[in-house]
Amino acid sequence: MSTTASDPLAALSSLPGVPDAVDSVRKAVDRVYGHRVMRRRSNEVTAEAALRGSRGSAALAGADWNLEEVRRRTDFSGEDEARMVGAALRLTAEAGQLLSIWRQSPLRVLARLHLVAAGGATPDDAVGRPRLAGESVDESLIEAPIPGAEEVAGRLEGLSRLIIAGGTAPALVTAAVVHGELLALRPFGSHNGLVARTAERIVLIGSGLDPKSICPAEVGHAEQGRAAYVAAFEGYTAGTPEGMAAWITHCGRSVELGVRESTAVCEALQRGAA
Repeated sequence: MSTTASDPLAALSSLPGVPDAVDSVRKAVDRVYGHRVMRRRSNEVTAEAALRGSRGSAALAGADWNLEEVRRRTDFSGEDEARMVGAALRLTAEAGQLLSIWRQSPLRVLARLHLVAAGGATPDDAVGRPRLAGESVDESLIEAPIPGAEEVAGRLEGLSRLIIAGGTAPALVTAAVVHGELLALRPFGSHNGLVARTAERIVLIGSGLDPKSICPAEVGHAEQGRAAYVAAFEGYTAGTPEGMAAWITHCGRSVELGVRESTAVCEALQRGAA
């Protein structure tokens, strides 16, 4: 993330196409929150959005399971894909418990997310902390150069300061930058994509844009496909205004697709066929 503005996230908000994306996301979110089903059955919509968001995040990480398989399965040990789906489910469940901590100590939250995601799958001394010099990263989807441990520490601290300071940037912009920066840094030895997408979820919920967590961006990221996800992320790593705008608008479209998914859930609940 490179910008010289005193409020870098706010500066990104004015990039070409970003204001339209922000407005489109806000209108879409408002529409689903206005659905009559949300008056009495919002908890059911939230639960279903969590399941579908987890499935989407796991799919991007290489475990593209059918939704009904995720719903049916109770044992997520064993093969790599099962463990990945289990990690995504655990992270989604954990996200709502960390909202109060995020604005005061985002690095603590990220450490907790990695601990939850790893679930004993990585050596104990590597869990819940940024990687050290010389430690490898297991992240097959993102092939961009991996920053060194010193750069990771510095950029994580910078990201933490931005989050704690707050600012005037829309939730979509902040969420996209948090997501993109964590993907770029890959600060942990494993599960960085899952952690990055969960952090995006936390920002969207904690900002008040999606307080009931019914607009799973992970669904939209998965629906647009791994190739589109990687291509948009390359815009983020390029750091150009055009590239940053492309990443933010991609994240906005993902939220809108998540809204569409939850709207369908509302319609099904209304028909009694969920």
